[in-house]
Amino acid sequence: MQFPPIEEQLAIIRRGVEKIVPEEELATKLEHSRQAGTPLRVKYGIDPTGIDVHLGHTVPLRKIRQFQELGHQAVIIIGNYTALVGDPSGRDEARTKRLTAEDVEANARDYLAQVGKVVDLDRAEVHRNGDWFGKMDFAQVLNLCGKVTVAQLLTRDDFSRRYREEKPIFLHECLYPVMQAWDSVEIKADIELGGTEQLYSFMLARDLQRDAGINQQIGVMSPILVGLDGVRRMGKSLGNYIGISEEPYEMMKKFMQLPDEVMRMYYELLTTLPLDEVDALLGGHPKEAKVRLAKLVIGEYHDASAADEAAGRWQKEVGGGGLPAEIPEVELSRSLLDTDGTLGPTQLLTVLNLCASNSEARRLVAQGGAKLGEDKTKIESADEKITATNGLLVWAGKKKFCRVKIVD
Repeated sequence: MQFPPIEEQLAIIRRGVEKIVPEEELATKLEHSRQAGTPLRVKYGIDPTGIDVHLGHTVPLRKIRQFQELGHQAVIIIGNYTALVGDPSGRDEARTKRLTAEDVEANARDYLAQVGKVVDLDRAEVHRNGDWFGKMDFAQVLNLCGKVTVAQLLTRDDFSRRYREEKPIFLHECLYPVMQAWDSVEIKADIELGGTEQLYSFMLARDLQRDAGINQQIGVMSPILVGLDGVRRMGKSLGNYIGISEEPYEMMKKFMQLPDEVMRMYYELLTTLPLDEVDALLGGHPKEAKVRLAKLVIGEYHDASAADEAAGRWQKEVGGGGLPAEIPEVELSRSLLDTDGTLGPTQLLTVLNLCASNSEARRLVAQGGAKLGEDKTKIESADEKITATNGLLVWAGKKKFCRVKIVD
């Protein structure tokens, strides 16, 4: 089999990668693969603890697709047994709820359907690590545990922090990195992909592979993609994520919320646009750079026409100041109005659920974000009296709005 030149492969592999361990072995492994005409086995493990794949998940998935395009073998591990434990990486405490085997298998099917939007599953190996862990008897588990010391486990940041703070570390959690590492032995991984928080497990896999007398893997670690807040890692629990199965317009709106300073990271990790073109784009207007980014990514998970339509709708409804195509109607009880049919803006915004509290509503008015009507007339003061009529359009910022429906 013919593989691209080593330097070409290295340039593609290194894009968007924070750390390669040990890096000095990568070129040698690629050269040996090229000379032998044998693809490298590139591992990526997924614990199906949920079913929503977001852009943060796609960072290593895109990397495994790049390895496929270079001619190498993608090996995806569905961690149906490790998911029963739960990954302790970066956690300050043990998971309070453990999934059942049925939950995990249902999640795995949904996961693979979404992963197939990124990775060519027809050319990938897919394994469940229950295929080997489910066959182990207790003596074999003890033998595996005997290869790792407690002192080694405590070198992990999460475990060492919890130990110092006298927070519980449960025995089953200690098995997680050992199980993840053993997966690499079972499938004879040459490369393992993941985030930088997986370094310990990647290196433990090398030790176990050496003990088993097989070639040691190299860890290729990508940075953690930050979410819409530009600070914390992208995650559903934090509400700062963009899901790859979301509707194109919903994705578009979220992209346009991104802080300017994270744009280069998103371009580097989520697109193949040459970085010199990225830098030229970022030297221009941020809005244009965000629209281009959104269209590139949305087009990958939907199609180019859907991306164009989403961008056009956003420009019309939000970016260009036009009216949204769909405006929700919210009921307002007539009993809340004064005898002259008016009420204060603070009460109006909270009753319509455009603001969560009176203080939030007053702050919005003070900042000039509360507006009325198609022409978006600014509410100047919290002391104003608003005449409530059927069909009145009320705005709370650019993205929250509704029409009033007076009910008795």
